Amino acid sequence: MKENKSREVDLGKDPVKHLLFVLAAPAITSQLVNALYNMVDRMYIGHIAEVGPTALTGVGICFPVIMIVTAFANLIGMGGAPRASIFMGKRDNKTAELIMGNCFAALCIISAALTAVVLIFREPLLYLFGASRNTISYADQYLTIYALGTVFVQFTLGLNAFISAQGFSRISMMTVIIGAVTNIILDPVFIFAFSMGVRGAALATVISQALSAMWAFRFLRGKETILRLKRKNLRLKGQILLPCIGLGIAPFIMMSTESLLTLCFNTSLLKYGGDLAVGAMTILSGIMQFALLPMQGLTQGGQPIISYNYGAGNMARIRQAVRLQTVCCVIYSGVIWALAELVPAMFVNIFTSDPALTDMTCRALRVYMAAVILMGLQTSCQQCFISFGNAKTSGFLAILRKVLLLIPLIFLLPDFFSDKVFAVFLAEPVADVIAVTTTVTLFTREMKRLGKEMK
Repeated sequence: MKENKSREVDLGKDPVKHLLFVLAAPAITSQLVNALYNMVDRMYIGHIAEVGPTALTGVGICFPVIMIVTAFANLIGMGGAPRASIFMGKRDNKTAELIMGNCFAALCIISAALTAVVLIFREPLLYLFGASRNTISYADQYLTIYALGTVFVQFTLGLNAFISAQGFSRISMMTVIIGAVTNIILDPVFIFAFSMGVRGAALATVISQALSAMWAFRFLRGKETILRLKRKNLRLKGQILLPCIGLGIAPFIMMSTESLLTLCFNTSLLKYGGDLAVGAMTILSGIMQFALLPMQGLTQGGQPIISYNYGAGNMARIRQAVRLQTVCCVIYSGVIWALAELVPAMFVNIFTSDPALTDMTCRALRVYMAAVILMGLQTSCQQCFISFGNAKTSGFLAILRKVLLLIPLIFLLPDFFSDKVFAVFLAEPVADVIAVTTTVTLFTREMKRLGKEMK
């Protein structure tokens, strides 16, 4: 395989422990910075004089649509990048480059289609996700400008996955940091100094994403990268692109169904607990998503190692990487579980100081995150299926937890408990236990099968 002296790590030779932490640290940083990135707009918009709360609600309504746009970037990037790593492990950089080129072309097509759909149907979409006469103007202003920058979102997330897949973790981290820092600087300038309000927040986001996209594109066209974007690889080939899409179904489902889950939880909680219960759920989902980000970053750091050595047929390094990754995930999830059960107010007070909302949310948090200690196993094992290029199992597991288990349980469990609100929150840990048991069983069988196959 053609090696490059600028490469940060050697996925096939460097010690696995060193590799995991070298690759995971920037990935975790990127996840946390990206979370901050998504919060910045809301922080500034909420402080716009007189209309801040209404404008903030309007922009918040846009986020389910934005998550769906992001899910399409994951469909291509997180589906194609592991396959590229596998072929790099097989010493077949030519096919790996072809995969990246086809994925880039697919991102271009998807960007054009999404831009057109969002611009044409933005009002019906916004009303579907809860816009009202008071908030629709702010939601429309934000989403119209954001939609025009869809191509930059797709390139930033989709191409950055291929940078990480080659072991360039610091370059990948810079892609996120460039956009985040730019957004933080431009938001107050456009919103307040130029008096652009919500439009200014959207424009700042588009510009920052454009800079990140340019950074990622420039790197993948430069001399330092191992896999290069080449014009000859942009012609779409079904045998190249379709397996990438199949593998990307799992991260696509995990991202795109968040909007559906929010809708289901809020509908059920509003019925049994009113606005207070819905407010508690808003805080719980924020805590859960933020708490799980480091594990997602850790497994993103492990993916290139596992995929590369899977392609190289090195079972010993695969086992070592999987074991270390899983242990780290379980320890982390155990710490989060202990904090949630013992000192829930530590998390809740970040979001609210209202006594009634704080009391309900603290009680709900103990139930909602009762099985989060198991999510270390779930996250690690599920990501491994993606790293192995196993599209069918990874897709099934993504559908199992959220669609087949959690959504039905949200509506079924209240029929079996007198405390209906408690029952709705209980749906999360019950779904987690069943999903983790299934995932670990399938993963154990898969590792045994791989061991026999590689012998």
